[in-house]
Amino acid sequence: MNDKKLMNRAADNIRVLAAAMVEKAKSGHPGGAMGGADFVNVLYSEYLIFDPKNPQWAGRDRFFLDPGHMSPMLYAQLAMVDKYTMDDLRAFRQWGSITPGHPEVDVLHGVENTSGPLGQGHTYAVGAAIAAKFLAHRFGWMMSQTIYAYISDGGIQEEISQGAGRIAGHLGLNNLIMFYDSNDVQLSTTVREVASEDVAMKYKAWGWKVIEIDGNDADQIRQALSEAKAEAERPTLIIGHTLMGKGAIGADGSSYENKVSTHGQPLSAAGASFAETVKHLGGNPEEPFAIYPDVQEMYAARLAALEQITAERHEEEEKWFKSHPDLASKYHAWFAGENPSIDWSSIEQKPNQATRSASATVLGKLAGEVENMIVTSADLSNSDKTDGFLKKTHAMKKGDFSGAFLQVGVSELTMACLCIGMALHGGVIPACGTFFVFSDYMKPAVRMAALMELPVKFIWTHDAFRVGEDGPTHEPVEQEAQIRLMEKVHNHNGRRSMLVLRPADVQETTVAWKMAMENTHTPTALILSRQNITDLPAAHSRYQEAMQAEKGAYIVNTDENIEVVLLASGSEVSTLVEGAALLRQRGVKLRIVSVPSEGLFRSQSAEYQEEVLPTGIRRFGLTAGLPVNLEGLVGESGAVWGLNSFGFSAPYKVLDEKLGFTAENVYEQVLSILH
Repeated sequence: MNDKKLMNRAADNIRVLAAAMVEKAKSGHPGGAMGGADFVNVLYSEYLIFDPKNPQWAGRDRFFLDPGHMSPMLYAQLAMVDKYTMDDLRAFRQWGSITPGHPEVDVLHGVENTSGPLGQGHTYAVGAAIAAKFLAHRFGWMMSQTIYAYISDGGIQEEISQGAGRIAGHLGLNNLIMFYDSNDVQLSTTVREVASEDVAMKYKAWGWKVIEIDGNDADQIRQALSEAKAEAERPTLIIGHTLMGKGAIGADGSSYENKVSTHGQPLSAAGASFAETVKHLGGNPEEPFAIYPDVQEMYAARLAALEQITAERHEEEEKWFKSHPDLASKYHAWFAGENPSIDWSSIEQKPNQATRSASATVLGKLAGEVENMIVTSADLSNSDKTDGFLKKTHAMKKGDFSGAFLQVGVSELTMACLCIGMALHGGVIPACGTFFVFSDYMKPAVRMAALMELPVKFIWTHDAFRVGEDGPTHEPVEQEAQIRLMEKVHNHNGRRSMLVLRPADVQETTVAWKMAMENTHTPTALILSRQNITDLPAAHSRYQEAMQAEKGAYIVNTDENIEVVLLASGSEVSTLVEGAALLRQRGVKLRIVSVPSEGLFRSQSAEYQEEVLPTGIRRFGLTAGLPVNLEGLVGESGAVWGLNSFGFSAPYKVLDEKLGFTAENVYEQVLSILH
C-alpha cells in the first residue's frame, strides 16, 4: 500500500499531463480527466494485474474506458506504466500519433477498447466479463481475471446503460467492477439540469452491489476496490463523487473546479490559468510533460512487483498446461483466434427452405464443433432461427456458464456491444441474431465493430418486405443499402470494413457461414430470408457451385452469345431464374448472376469481374431493397427493379405480385431494356 500523500501526488501528476496534452493540442477534454485521476491511479498502482512484458497475456485484468473523451487521463496513466512516452503525449490528437483524440484499441499500449460513443464502452466490459465467465467454466482459475469499467454521467444517461446494467446484474457478474465518475458536470449543462434519478437505487434494483465514495480520496477508492474484489455474487458499481477539473485554478488562484467550461476545451480557453494550475499541482509550467521522480519510483516498484506476480502466474500456467494437454491445446487455439476444421460439405440442407432455416442447420453443426462459440439473440431465437444453436446447448445463467447461448431479452444495441466485448476479451467467437429491420438499433455498434476490426457475426433474418402481414414497421427496405455501405468503407488496415452476405438459397447459406467463420479480420453480416426459397439450378452439385460465392458474385447459369445479364442477391435470384425461363422461351440469350457480396466481388481481379459481368452487355438487377443496392453493378445502360417505398401489410405472395417481384415482371422489364 502506497503512502496517501504520494498517491495524491501521483494523481496530481496525471492531472498535469492530461491538462498539458489538451493545452498543447488546443483541443480536448481536460476537466473529466483531472477529476478521474485518483481512481485510475489507485487502480493501476495497486490493483490491476497485467504483464509489463506481455501486454497480450490472456489472463490479464482488463480496463474498459467508456467516456473516450477522457483519453488524456488514460494516456497519462498508461505513461506511468511505460506504455507511452512523453513525446507520445505531446503528439496527442496529431496526425500519425498513437494518442488519438478518442482511444482506439491498442493492446500493446494498454488500450483495451476503442471508445467514444458514450454507453458502449462499459457495455463491452459486460461482454468481456461474460466471456471470462464462459472461459472460466472451461479453464478454471486460468480465467480468474477481473474486468474493470469506467463510466461517466453521459454513459449512465445513454439508454444502453439500462441493457448493460440489467444483464450484468441478472447474470451475477461478480468479476465486473465499474467506477461511475459522478462529477455532476456535462459538456453543456450540469447533470441536475437533465437528470434527477437515483442511480444507486437503479443499479441495486438490477442486482448490483453499490458502494458510494468520495472519488478523489485514495483511501476510499482503495477500500471500495477491495470490497468489490471480495464480492462473490454481484457486479459492483462504485459511485465516485469527483470534482470536474480538480486542481484547476485561475491566474488569481480562484478555483475552476466543478465548472462546465472545463469539460470540453483547454483550461486556458475556459478562463483558467494553465500555468498556475500546473504549479498548483506540483508541476513545471515550462515543461509540464514530465513524471515526478517520486511518482516514477512508485510506479517502477509497481511494475517490478507485477513482473514477479506474473512470472509466478506463468509458472503455474505452464504446470497447468502440462497437466491438461487437451485443454491447453484449446486454450492456445482459442486465444489465437483459430477455427476448428469443419467439413462444410457434410452439412445436409433440406431443399427449398428459407435461408434462416438453412442458417439454423449450420448453427446446429457449429454448436457441436466450435466449442468456444457464443450465440445470442434479442428475444427472437425461435424466429431468427438461432435456436438451431440453442437446441444443441443451453442458455447461460447466474452461477452456470456451462452453456453457450446468451438470452439477452429485447436489447439489440446492448446485445451487439456485448458481442464486441466478448471479441475484445478474446478466446470466444460471438454471434448475435435479430430481425434485419432492427439492425437500425445496432448500427452504432456495427460501426464500432468495423472500426476495431472485430470478427463478430451479425445474423439478420426477415430480410425484406416478404415479412408480409407484419407490415412496414417490420419490413426492411433501406437497411441493406445502409449495411452494404460498410463494404465500401475501408478500415485502417486497408480492408473493406465489413463482409456483407445475402445468400440466395440453402447451399449458398452454408457457404456464407463458411465465409463468415473464416473471416477473422472484420465483422460479417448474414442477411437471411423468412420465406422459403426455391434452390437455384445446378448442373452437378449445388453446394460445389455455390462455393463460387466466395468470390462475391458468380455465374449461376449462362447461354452462349448472351444479350443480357440478370443479377440479384438473396431470394430475388430464384425470381430471376423463373423470369429467365420465360425470356428463354422468347429466344433471349441471357446469364444469371448471384451477388451475395458486391464488396467482395469488387475485390476480385478485373479479369474475373469482366468474366462475370462482361462489358457491353446490358444488365438487369432485381432487389427487394432500394435500387441503389445494384445500380453500381448494373451501370447506366441497365436497369434495376427495386423498392422505392416502405412496405405494406399483406401476405408475402400478394406483395410479390403487387410490387412486381414476379417472373412475369422480370420478363417485361428485361424486354423493355432490350428493345
